[in-house]
Amino acid sequence: MTNQDDQFKKVISHAKEYGYVFQSSEIYDGLSAVYDYAQNGVELKKNIRDYWWKAMVQMHDNIVGIDAAIFMHPTTWKASGHVDAFNDPLIDNKDSKKRYRADVLVEDYVGKLDAKIEKEVKKAEKRFGDAFDKDQFLATNPRVLKYKEEGEAILKRLGKSLENENLADVKALIEELDIADPLTGSKNWTDVKQFNLMFGTKLGASADSAMDLYLRPETAQGIFVNFLNVQKTGRMKIPFGIAQTGKAFRNEIVARQFIFRMREFEQMEMQFFIKPGTQQEWFDYWKETRYKWHQSLGMGADNYRFHDHEKLAHYADAATDIEFKFPFGFKELEGIHSRTDFDLKQHEEFSGKKLQYFDHEENRSYVPYVLETSIGLDRMFLAVFSNSLVEEELENNTTRTVLKIPAVLAPTKAAVLPLVKKDGLPDIAKKIVDDLKWDFNVDYDEKDAVGRRYRRQDAVGTPFCITVDHDTLDDNTVTIRHRDSMEQKRVKISALRDIIKKEVDVKEWLMKM
Repeated sequence: MTNQDDQFKKVISHAKEYGYVFQSSEIYDGLSAVYDYAQNGVELKKNIRDYWWKAMVQMHDNIVGIDAAIFMHPTTWKASGHVDAFNDPLIDNKDSKKRYRADVLVEDYVGKLDAKIEKEVKKAEKRFGDAFDKDQFLATNPRVLKYKEEGEAILKRLGKSLENENLADVKALIEELDIADPLTGSKNWTDVKQFNLMFGTKLGASADSAMDLYLRPETAQGIFVNFLNVQKTGRMKIPFGIAQTGKAFRNEIVARQFIFRMREFEQMEMQFFIKPGTQQEWFDYWKETRYKWHQSLGMGADNYRFHDHEKLAHYADAATDIEFKFPFGFKELEGIHSRTDFDLKQHEEFSGKKLQYFDHEENRSYVPYVLETSIGLDRMFLAVFSNSLVEEELENNTTRTVLKIPAVLAPTKAAVLPLVKKDGLPDIAKKIVDDLKWDFNVDYDEKDAVGRRYRRQDAVGTPFCITVDHDTLDDNTVTIRHRDSMEQKRVKISALRDIIKKEVDVKEWLMKM
């Protein structure tokens, strides 16, 4: 087993053990690729959503939010192209009877080339020490350049074949690369076929009159069909944006890698409506702005990279992904797409209603262009969680497992611990909890020795532990311990709120953008 696999297994088991993510319907042996967010997971998820919403809506005068319904008129999906073209290429292995996404098999092969590049970098770092120049090495090392060139050529060919719907060439590429079934090693593949990802359902009381509906496969269309409603009622002037977070549903062929690819998931999307011809400047603006938002969380610049699309959707004139280094390699976390006027024009055509903006400055009407930012909330959750989970060697030859979640996102901000369960210490600790919980999510923990409680709170990801001891009775001071440094300080009870606020306040974090 590779280190990556090992780390990922630790992430999955830690998520369950500490109340972050459970398998859905586990007592009935679960449901494939469907997960429930547990008591700590739901708080982390909410905090990520709020952090995005504040940066996207609250801090922009010209962006507002909506919450569109999951059910939409079925013609919506005809207009958007999902009925006819929302497909993934699938391939079956004849021996294992397992089904895979053909494009993912090829991308995973390229991911192995990336891993080889990283291995070369690590070897060189060891060899050259402080004198090592990573950028120069990546730009000049023949072996690295060979891997890079090979990976780019493969992805280019894959993109072209998918664009031209040349599925025979996708299969040929899999065979040429000698890609085997990851489970059995078999290379006995079927032809590649297209598979529609939408979940169908019915609306209506009787089978005869029921209307065929779909569970929405994305949240964006709810924004497009409400474009004029929001623009008029909000008296919005272009450029302006509409943001939305919500559930989407896709019947994924190969839903795997824990919560990375699920059948029921949540998106955080913003559609920014702009004047035609200004799309390049807004594409650059949102690319930079969204990258800064990710960086504000301090999860390491090396863990992010941009990946420009080789294969553009037929309506797009620019697209890039912000990729994150998950335990299984760099994968898409957020997409930034210049969608031109495709969506609004399609809905105009299929609905027979005008979806245009009257520009008073130019004294003319036009269909706006759209710049989209779209991030998976579950993927962001996985990025934060997997990046935060570390095992540290301590000075006394012991190790601790700590979840170094950015404090602004941590489910519980502080745990209050009475040193012993007597002498009035629990009463003081509970009074501190009652006071702090107006501002923060706070935990009270009195079970086990205090050292063991520290370890438990480290593993849950709580940034602060506040210990009430016998000195507290005399001078109203407590010990506050920082999760990441394990540093302990004696402070007044009255100072606790300000100390915690400085570390967990959204403003303090977003100001880093």
